[in-house]
Amino acid sequence: MNRKLLAEAIGSFFLFATVIGSGVMAEQLSGGNVAVALMGNTVATGAMLFVLITMLGPISGAHFNPAVTLVMRLRGEVGSGSALTYFVAQIVGGVLGVWAAHVMFGLPVIQFSHHARTGFGQWTGEFVATFGLLITILGTVKARPQWVPASVALYITSAYWFTSSTSFANPAITIARSLSDTFAGIAPADVSGFVLAQLAGALAAMLCGRVLFDDA
Repeated sequence: MNRKLLAEAIGSFFLFATVIGSGVMAEQLSGGNVAVALMGNTVATGAMLFVLITMLGPISGAHFNPAVTLVMRLRGEVGSGSALTYFVAQIVGGVLGVWAAHVMFGLPVIQFSHHARTGFGQWTGEFVATFGLLITILGTVKARPQWVPASVALYITSAYWFTSSTSFANPAITIARSLSDTFAGIAPADVSGFVLAQLAGALAAMLCGRVLFDDA
């Protein structure tokens, strides 16, 4: 269990540091072009996901996401105690990753985002993004387990662009991004709406996954 928790913490650290750090770098280099900045943020995140899932998946399952852990708990693939400790490792490791990105770019370590992300369209985007992520995981684990790292990385790379919310799809990273007043941030007041939409999307994907994959 200690190895699994360390894997979840390290994976969350590097994933969240990548989201924030690449967002800062992209904004600095894009000359005000938001599309270029988002492309830089997207490519870095997708690439890091592939590396982390490939490396740490055999140890912890490479969740890095409380929505993924919740679904795995409800499916009986992890116990309640393990799920709770995964949640803690993901949030603590992820917040440390955000702070590390701030240090690397010479920003104040403790800060809060002013980037408003709210409204029905954004919540729908998070529902769709999280639903798609969990369906991707459940389906690929069933059909082609060796392709999980590539499938998840490619899905998130795509979802950054086809969802209105730019696909947070992760309650822990939503919380952590509220602590960064940078390109990838989200205002603390808007976190709850995103998290509720993410959890709803994850649960819907779990139910749909039972129909699609469990008896296949």
